[in-house]
Amino acid sequence: MAVYTDVTDADLVAFLEAFDLGTLLSFKGIAEGVENSNFLLRTEAGNFILTLYEKRVREGDLPFFIGLMEHLAARGLSCPLPVRARDGEALHRLAGRPAAIVSFLEGMWVRRPRTAHCHAVGVALARMHEAAADFTITRANGLAMPNWRPLFETARARADGIEPGLEAFLAAELDFLEANWPTGLPTGVIHADLFPDNVFFLREELSGLIDFYFACNDLLAYDLSICVNAWCFEPDMTLNVTKAKALIDGYESVRKLEPEERDAFHILARGSAIRFLLTRLFDWVNVPPGALVTPKDPLEYVRRLRFHQRATKPGDYGMEL
Repeated sequence: MAVYTDVTDADLVAFLEAFDLGTLLSFKGIAEGVENSNFLLRTEAGNFILTLYEKRVREGDLPFFIGLMEHLAARGLSCPLPVRARDGEALHRLAGRPAAIVSFLEGMWVRRPRTAHCHAVGVALARMHEAAADFTITRANGLAMPNWRPLFETARARADGIEPGLEAFLAAELDFLEANWPTGLPTGVIHADLFPDNVFFLREELSGLIDFYFACNDLLAYDLSICVNAWCFEPDMTLNVTKAKALIDGYESVRKLEPEERDAFHILARGSAIRFLLTRLFDWVNVPPGALVTPKDPLEYVRRLRFHQRATKPGDYGMEL
């Protein structure tokens, strides 16, 4: 989440006239994240999140995101529920951007995840995969393996300015992944961005998942590898195998990994590491002037990737053999 587009009081009041939410009481920007402009909205009907979709999100993908959240909520997953206006539509325009209002979830995200948090995230991820299994709309992953090379090319000229040798390091890793990326593994709808700031806890219990705007169809175990990268590395960028085992065990308490998924996990983890490394690199060198957003350090994912390059077997991630 972030704020790229300003919204005036008058424009917001006019926008809300299409909804049955009562009088606007307050709203403020949310600076976390990097993708869309988000605001905490208070009306007489309660608290909500207002999202303005920025340029990286294709307007044609929005029905997928809106429909997915409604589908998951209907199947008991705690996630934001889009608020439909009087005309029955969830998507409208505000300040020149497509915009939607979703319900507000209670809870906080954890800054220092513990083992129990990791286990709960694994369970929630698998439940999301299961709940989305009969979702009929599909969306290709716009940041899948074939898209990594073009993304790299947009930022490669400035890579060595961030860390000497980074350009060659990334080029060699892309060569490896393009030659070894697994195929034939189970696919479905994945969250694709289930970082700690997209998971809420309330009194130590997981209270909801948010920010489905990278969700797409891809390899299910790839989604799990994203979570291992996001949740299980310590501040010194070493993998906490106890946390990784807890996360994977939580996932497998709902959906068992196939042997082929386990065997390919280290490659999937390399892929998810470079995917976030490249988008962070792109954002680092392309922050719009005046944007209320703090880009995330791409070098954190260089260190994660170096661990995955040394990993060769499921046991390196705490998986039972």
